[in-house]
Amino acid sequence: MGAVRDDRLPPPLEGVRVLALEQLQAMPFATQLLAHLGAEVVKVEAPEAGESGRAAVPAIRDADGREVGATFLRNNLSKKSICIDWKRPEGVALLRRLVPRYDVVAENFRPGTLERLGLGYTDLAALHPGLVYVSVSGFGSLAPSPYADWPAYAVVAEAMAGFYTFRPEPGRLPNIGVAGALGDIGSALFATIGTLAALQGRARTGRGQRVDVAMLDAVLSIMDMVPFNASLGIENSLSAWPGICAAFRARDGLFVAQVGRPHQFERLARAIGHPEWLEDARFARREGWRDHLDDVIRPALEAWALQKTRVEAHEMVIAVPRPDGEGDVHVAGNPVKLSHSIAPEPERWPSLGAHTHEILAADLGLSDAELADLRAEKVIA
Repeated sequence: MGAVRDDRLPPPLEGVRVLALEQLQAMPFATQLLAHLGAEVVKVEAPEAGESGRAAVPAIRDADGREVGATFLRNNLSKKSICIDWKRPEGVALLRRLVPRYDVVAENFRPGTLERLGLGYTDLAALHPGLVYVSVSGFGSLAPSPYADWPAYAVVAEAMAGFYTFRPEPGRLPNIGVAGALGDIGSALFATIGTLAALQGRARTGRGQRVDVAMLDAVLSIMDMVPFNASLGIENSLSAWPGICAAFRARDGLFVAQVGRPHQFERLARAIGHPEWLEDARFARREGWRDHLDDVIRPALEAWALQKTRVEAHEMVIAVPRPDGEGDVHVAGNPVKLSHSIAPEPERWPSLGAHTHEILAADLGLSDAELADLRAEKVIA
């Protein structure tokens, strides 16, 4: 018998190096996705406290004895952590020396923050013309905006993009943050797409460029028709949408059903044992499905679903052992599946500064004595 053919490919981003000056969620989620696809992501953190996501709650005690928050845990798998104080000239000098050894610099600080330190795109592109420099901020840097200098969290971008105007209920204020950090994660996905596009462009031209993602732009682009309904004379209310789009009860919790087309309603009626609905004049139009949702369709659908349970799979929940031995931390896995590329095994989040010595010695050739001096001067940790 011949040898078994192995046609697996290395991870698609193997060899791509990312220097991440990031915090909280928007950029850390993007760089974690790049790491899932094989990139080496080196996260630059402030000595002592680290990036602000480490201080989030709830928190656990990490292997180094420090508290580490849930925001950090979910966004920093498979990364390396180095501690450099970039508020000091010596720290900035170290970062500028590191940049030419990386393909991507990723940051999500308020516009102007890194420019004032000499770490903006123009500064670093002069050192490394092939650099892809990826920025996420509330309102962007490359296009004019009256809000350009404003800070922003996800809910700010979500509100300004109209997310909370969808399906208003009389007398009730909108629920805020109902989709978690939609503004952060949506921005992260566009930052990832922009990074991959810029890397592909560099492969053809040899020239890098800046990728700029505004959280407001990202949320607007994923809001479906909500920002544009008014121009079509349509309200954003539930009553304006004919059809079924609601939550229902199963045996072990809630599930969602959406039925918007006649053939879908036919399948629903037959699946739950009510084919007579297909001859019922009340259900001849989609408006009838909506109008009789609660008095006819909901009781029938939930009676059918009473014996059904929800299903969850697809390798999307990763269990990372807690350092204190009290079970596992569950974090989201890699949503991008590839047919032939080897999927890197996810690694636990890095403890603060765990790779400072390794990276600075390998990338810059610094000796143990030089590193000890920098540590003594609190430039690194």
